Amino acid sequence: MSLRYYVYISDSKVEMMLPQIDPGFGRVSESEVGFDLKLASAKRKVGATSNRVARLERVVRYLDDFADVGTVDEPGQYFRGRMPMRWGPVMSSLVYFGGATERTVVGLGGAAGHLHGEKGVADPFAPSSLPGIVEGLRGVLAADGAAGQPEALAAAHLAHRQLRGSEQHLEFVAKRLAYGPSPYPELDAHEGMNVLVGSPIFVALGD
Repeated sequence: MSLRYYVYISDSKVEMMLPQIDPGFGRVSESEVGFDLKLASAKRKVGATSNRVARLERVVRYLDDFADVGTVDEPGQYFRGRMPMRWGPVMSSLVYFGGATERTVVGLGGAAGHLHGEKGVADPFAPSSLPGIVEGLRGVLAADGAAGQPEALAAAHLAHRQLRGSEQHLEFVAKRLAYGPSPYPELDAHEGMNVLVGSPIFVALGD
């Protein structure tokens, strides 16, 4: 059995989809009662973490079995991938993951509060929306001379060129937000490149 080391879990998407998939999932309370308050607190924390992962995995299993899940190069309504990516916070509320295959530039944007170990943000949906991702990338694009609010595919394409730092091999499942031909074919390494923008349901460290 392959174990995942999650760096990002979108609790807001899981909480939105899980009741539609399995209304009875997790209905039984997992609260612990004990005389030792410290032990009880530790048990609650472990239970909350394990329940968070269990809920995510229930949603991902459903998507794999019944939804339109494609690949980065051929995305459906959702897509999964395993590839080298650079990532990090773009602004206080947005975390961005960027990478490319030989055919597709891909950018994933989500709420920084869903990173493992981070506290939730006040509005977790906004950074995961297409306007939120584009708005968050404006600072990254400033050095490129982009004026105004770039269209989503252009923003992701330019952000890919601007991202710095070491690559990590990441695995993810994401909701497709935008997909189309590269707006800057003259800058691409290959002809016929596409750009894909999505909002991740989870991101984990790959092998």
